[in-house]
Amino acid sequence: MTKLGHGFITGFDWNLYPEAERFLQKQVNNFLNSNRFARKLAKRMEKETSTRFFDWIDYISLPSKKINRKKFLRLGFRNVNNFDGYHVFKNPGSIFFNVLLSHDDYVEVCLKPENIEYFVKKIKVRVKIEGKKFNSLRKAYINKQGKYILSAIERRGNNSFSVREDNDTSEYKKALRMFFKRKRKFNSDKEGMVYTHKLIKKVLKRLSKERTADAFFRNERIYWEKRNKSGQIQNKRQNELGLGWGNHDHHTYRSSRENFTRLVRIFEDIGYKCRERFYAGERAGWGAQILEHPICDIVLFADVDISKDERHKDFSHKGLKRIDKFGTVGLWIGLHGESILQAGMHHLEARFMFERLMKDLFNYNVGIMKPFSYFGFLKQAFTKGERWIVDKKRLANLLRKGVIRKEQFDEFLKEGAIGSHMENLQRREGFKGFNQDSVTAIIKATDPRKQLHKDYHKHTGA
Repeated sequence: MTKLGHGFITGFDWNLYPEAERFLQKQVNNFLNSNRFARKLAKRMEKETSTRFFDWIDYISLPSKKINRKKFLRLGFRNVNNFDGYHVFKNPGSIFFNVLLSHDDYVEVCLKPENIEYFVKKIKVRVKIEGKKFNSLRKAYINKQGKYILSAIERRGNNSFSVREDNDTSEYKKALRMFFKRKRKFNSDKEGMVYTHKLIKKVLKRLSKERTADAFFRNERIYWEKRNKSGQIQNKRQNELGLGWGNHDHHTYRSSRENFTRLVRIFEDIGYKCRERFYAGERAGWGAQILEHPICDIVLFADVDISKDERHKDFSHKGLKRIDKFGTVGLWIGLHGESILQAGMHHLEARFMFERLMKDLFNYNVGIMKPFSYFGFLKQAFTKGERWIVDKKRLANLLRKGVIRKEQFDEFLKEGAIGSHMENLQRREGFKGFNQDSVTAIIKATDPRKQLHKDYHKHTGA
């Protein structure tokens, strides 16, 4: 397998698909040129939310008679499913949306707002929504101009394309409430991890893995946003069009070494599959496991401190021993707690127009750190971190272990420590992976010890 960096250690090779992107972009451009309502909405997305219409597409349906099947397959698309006269094609090595080929003459572009009722209300259209509230799949036809149809779909743990009434909506609503109100602070992190795992297992007795995963991460985004002003600002911008976080790319969790395998097990219990693992090198001292759900369109990035001797180990399942040396991730946990418990996600990444978002957020006094990836196919940058108050007992424990110095203790106690970010991310050419060396750079730059006031400006470009 081709490696993205010296620490890329498992068999995933994420290629670039420029021809496939050009093909899809051409279809989308033709659609926008033929549907005035969609064209105006696309312009509003760019202006008001700093996002591309392309990144909000769930699927596109095209007349099969207008597609050269051999050329289409050479773009990396494969027939993965068939239903109701449609052939569903997907490029599994990319982030591209599904392409449906049918015997009909129309072209349909379907968007993916987080909540379809809110979307319909905000864009001021009166249309029928198929599927009851909290159904796993809901759909609405937004606008039709000639043979060009704009629609929208809301997915809550369903990757199909036909609306069917579910019989589990009451259990799903219960799960939403349980996860929203779930306890996050405990006497020990181990106690909290065990409690959270038992809670999820309880939900799984009455609800499918995919529905449980959807309910869980909707609440994880809410909890993260409560603690992140940049996220609040951007979500408000996106909700001016009723879009919500339907453009999320991945959710990032940080974990202590002793709780990492439990964290991965929790995610696997709700249907996640482990993708690539990273080891960032001897000096960086961290590793990561990428997880992807086969039904829910949610990707996870789980960070943990690891050592040189553990780089070839399946650290996601074999377990990691407690050590006294803290890297960037371990220190963050020491200051704030586990991501899945009281701390919440370290950051949420969503797909944006990279330069446009930087410029637009500046008008809201939201600073952006120096980009840690800047390629044609992948651009990434964090907003400047949210500074959180740190519990004095946690600081005293870190000082006693020699993880922080006395002057760091004093400043963390007085000023707090960097807690979370929002990530400005732009993908092109279907690139699905992450750049090893770039992620290493930002892990180092977000070490709370380097985020003290006297050092902060040189890491953020401020």
